[in-house]
Amino acid sequence: MARDGAVFICQACGATAAKWTGQCPACSAWNSLVEEVTSRPPGALAPARGAKPRGLAFEGLASETAAPARLITGLDEFDRVCGGGVAPGSALLIAGDPGVGKSTLLLQVCAAAAQRGAACAYVSGEEAVDQIRGRAARMGLSAAPVRLAAETSLRDIVDGLKREPLDLVVIDSVQTLWSDMHEAGPGSVTQVRACAGELVRLAKRRGVAMLLVGHVTKDGQVAGPRVVEHMVDAVLSFEGERGYPFRVLRGVKNRFGATDEIGVFEMGDAGLREVRNPSALFLGEGGERAAGSVVFAGVEGSRPVLVEFQALVAPSAYGTPRRAVVGWDSGRLAMILAVLEARCGLGFGARDVYLNVAGGLKVTEPAADLAAAAALVSSATGAALPQDCVVFGEISLSGDVRPVSRTEMRLKEAVKLGFSRALAPVQGAAEAAGVRQLGVARLVDATARIEGQAWDETAR
Repeated sequence: MARDGAVFICQACGATAAKWTGQCPACSAWNSLVEEVTSRPPGALAPARGAKPRGLAFEGLASETAAPARLITGLDEFDRVCGGGVAPGSALLIAGDPGVGKSTLLLQVCAAAAQRGAACAYVSGEEAVDQIRGRAARMGLSAAPVRLAAETSLRDIVDGLKREPLDLVVIDSVQTLWSDMHEAGPGSVTQVRACAGELVRLAKRRGVAMLLVGHVTKDGQVAGPRVVEHMVDAVLSFEGERGYPFRVLRGVKNRFGATDEIGVFEMGDAGLREVRNPSALFLGEGGERAAGSVVFAGVEGSRPVLVEFQALVAPSAYGTPRRAVVGWDSGRLAMILAVLEARCGLGFGARDVYLNVAGGLKVTEPAADLAAAAALVSSATGAALPQDCVVFGEISLSGDVRPVSRTEMRLKEAVKLGFSRALAPVQGAAEAAGVRQLGVARLVDATARIEGQAWDETAR
């Protein structure tokens, strides 16, 4: 029987139930309901006896005071994703897989901001102070005036931060903190929600930029209740494929900047190194282009990025053909295969299809449709695309090639890296010096151009 004031909270989705059941009624997860005793300070909701009622103090939209200046950390890639620097009084949640380099990134952010004169503190609930010092020594950051602390008690952390005039605080990580106001263990839904809420309120009251490290589940979601992502001002995802030294910091939510911006880093022995030109990094070495290899001219946030799409179409040795994709949406691949079969007459039903985005980058924009289709057609027919050709465009279910945004930006980046031709939508073409556009209106036109190797025709 449940105790008075106790509820059962799902550790997967945060839903509450009055009694224990084997399966969560909200998310259908098994054995995820855990009993937690709720508590609140006496008089937290009821006003004190004899106190005057308080109302809302409304203000207008216009303000006579200027917005505070952004805190420039000195790591350009990090500042770019944050929207041009960290806003004072903001709370940022940085999430990523274990071992991807979240602690390394934020230690470098702290050290770079401290060397520029900002008062920075790094509070760790996972490492001892000597461990942090050893990592800083390996990265050459020992001289940075960063204040270190190792603590998991929320009360001690808040009291310590109130005594220090700070500009930037890193909490690594929010899942390790615990509050004595709740009986649940560290990492539970109740503790994560309470600790994150208190730290966000502290950041707003004192104007401190708060960077919170968040763990992720095996499904890639931030561990704990979803409400934590709503509390903070920005959610940054730190991504990286095992076997690749490249790391991508992607803005998922940002109240002070764009949500599709990325920052690219390279992991090394001395920490993370900023990558100024991601296109050259993801393209790799030059040389003759093989069949099935296509260079896609994409845009991530405000930055154009050229990346290589690789496709392999091979006869299937089993009754059910295999479909494998890395770095792109598998549902999008199925759609492109269906359009190629229905509109272009190409058959993939008895062949295995593999599609890979080189370098470990994940591409999400629809403009990559034509590049993926061109790679599949090139591999299926054995006809390679020219080495100096980039491809971009969106494909509809009717087989039309639709125009995409920021065409001029894509072409300028292609010219910078030595490309002189572009297989792109005929509509929405933009002028760019040094690039000859090979416009296509339908996917069947692009397929015929690849199969017939018609690369010297006048652009339509």
